[in-house]
Amino acid sequence: MVRILRTEASTAPRIEAVLPNAALPGGEIEVRGANLGPSASPQGSRIPLSAIGGNTAPVLLSRSERLVVRVPETAASSPRLEVYSNGARSNQVEVQVARMLAENVHAVASPVVNDAGEVYVTFSGQRGQQTPVSVFKIAPNGEMRVLLSGLVNATGLALDAYGYLYVSSRHDGTVHRVSPEGAAAIYAEGMGVATGLAFDVDQNLYVGDRSGTIFKIARDRQTFVFATLEPSVAAYHMAFGPDGGLFVTGPTTSSYDAIHRIDPDGSTAMYYRGLGRPQGIAVDYAGNLYVAASLRGRRGIVRVTPDKKAELVLAGSGIVGLAFAPGGTAILATGNAIYHVELGIAGYQFA
Repeated sequence: MVRILRTEASTAPRIEAVLPNAALPGGEIEVRGANLGPSASPQGSRIPLSAIGGNTAPVLLSRSERLVVRVPETAASSPRLEVYSNGARSNQVEVQVARMLAENVHAVASPVVNDAGEVYVTFSGQRGQQTPVSVFKIAPNGEMRVLLSGLVNATGLALDAYGYLYVSSRHDGTVHRVSPEGAAAIYAEGMGVATGLAFDVDQNLYVGDRSGTIFKIARDRQTFVFATLEPSVAAYHMAFGPDGGLFVTGPTTSSYDAIHRIDPDGSTAMYYRGLGRPQGIAVDYAGNLYVAASLRGRRGIVRVTPDKKAELVLAGSGIVGLAFAPGGTAILATGNAIYHVELGIAGYQFA
């Protein structure tokens, strides 16, 4: 419990903004305002106290107009943040905190979500590992069931316009087509180190071979080399935008990685540079990109606008991918769990 004392209003802390105002439990958020620095006392300088939803939020940095606090693991989904300093309490500001939907998964790329709000996520395993489950289907209430077994190193996921799930294997370079009931068949082979998957508006499937090739598989299954990129040390992550461009991330050994954009004719250009280890990517109807990455040393989900401005919109470590569910909910995948949080973002989907 935090003890509140009375003091003059002029010395009370004040919150003016929280950046970002969404986080995973354990994420680090920045508080902007006034009277947020250490206060003097007979025992010496004391840093402010912070609480989110009544739970203590550790203060990592304290300056007069700026605090950095860690979101407690026990925070509720929409708790209020407040700061205590100089014997007074600040105003309260709501923070969106992601809630765990499911655990005991192993995602290495973005999940996908169908029209019913059901989430598909992999249990990928270590290189060459045969895991008991390859893909889970998770209901909106968190109930999990096995959709697919027997595929080694399930990696990238994509849904077609008919509700069939496509799953890549970085182990053997195959792509499998899975019915909503779980019946699976090989759809394509020889895709190298197959990682990211994405469909365009004409239902052509694109497969990212992390060794440097983006393949295009037409609806009649003819396969073409669509584009080439710098190899990735982990995976290619891909998503189409409303303008028909294919956006690709792929972490390299650099700490200053890029998002690439590939035109429908296969020409490639750097779209934005300045992210640390960019991974899963999603797009909204306005053409904003959302990338699991770090920006200026802060990890979480980074939004990159069409005019190439980047900002952190959700704080949290260990995020490998994301997807948008119906109603504006964001689905976040860490290496071993799935979270959901209300961000009010309409993810782009083909009509």
